[in-house]
Amino acid sequence: MDHGLPDDYTVETAVALACRAPSVHNSQPWQWRVGDRTVHLYADRTRQLPGTDPDGRDLLLSCGAALHHLRVGFAALGWRAEVHRLPNPAEPDHLASVELHRHEPTQEDITLAAAIPRRRTDRRRHSSWTVPAGHLETLARHAADEGAILRPAVDAARYHLARAVSEAAEAHAADPAYRTELAAWSGRLTAPDGVPSANAPAQDDTPGALPARAFADPRLGQPEGSAGEADETVLLVLSTASDDAMSRLRAGEATSAVLLAATSLGLATSPLTEPLEVAGTRVQVRDLVTGGTFPQMVLRTGWAPVNADPLTATPRRNLDEVLAPLGTPVTGGVRYQSH
Repeated sequence: MDHGLPDDYTVETAVALACRAPSVHNSQPWQWRVGDRTVHLYADRTRQLPGTDPDGRDLLLSCGAALHHLRVGFAALGWRAEVHRLPNPAEPDHLASVELHRHEPTQEDITLAAAIPRRRTDRRRHSSWTVPAGHLETLARHAADEGAILRPAVDAARYHLARAVSEAAEAHAADPAYRTELAAWSGRLTAPDGVPSANAPAQDDTPGALPARAFADPRLGQPEGSAGEADETVLLVLSTASDDAMSRLRAGEATSAVLLAATSLGLATSPLTEPLEVAGTRVQVRDLVTGGTFPQMVLRTGWAPVNADPLTATPRRNLDEVLAPLGTPVTGGVRYQSH
């Protein structure tokens, strides 16, 4: 970058943090391009999952999460990101242009950035400890700061959400294209993308447990002794007033903000998007859970059991596969060179 703006090492560090964001099936559907004075985010449509995500909503959520991770990373490194979202109507996959300005990191900036490498998608059972109402209010504030609504599903709303989860799982189980795609993107041992076997538990047969996504070759065990405990999982539903590309991108940013805040509080989290990937069940959630606002993400959160083994980080692609100079085609794969 030009003199007076972040050096290449700072940019690469921030982008590496951004790439730790969660994405549907760990598909990592983003590309970054660096100009003289800006950083740009593009959607990588070659990584859209047609069986799981036919309209690209999950892809935009994933990219939005990466964009928020980038903002957090730069803020902790001393740079405020001024984001221009969807800057070019003629180029819909150009999701954001980011200008950078000097900034004194706050304690919250540092806390959220420190949560990035510690965050895990933990699909295991939670403990019997109750999540304090104050924690849920903090998470809702982080979502609101990104233009989204976050609310816990309780009582009748939780019943309807659980029903939508079950019906979506049944619909996917009956879809051969979805099953083939899921098998291709999970059960991995050493690949730099997809869902590793070591991070996927088998279906939880505890009464009342929500159906889990049927990943291939699940090898993650449940915490010892957790089957007999009450599971105080909180289901949080994140929604937006509109359902256009901007709303979905911002919902991804809100998802990142909530996940990082939850991690900093010590909570275990996992995104749960399956009921929102089937048109019929997403309508049910909109009408019966979110009061007419458009549901974009469901998040499971709670306290991990004290004897739960630490989870390994899911792999990520090399930086040179997703970072290149501005002007490089998104599918070009040109290696990024520092100057």
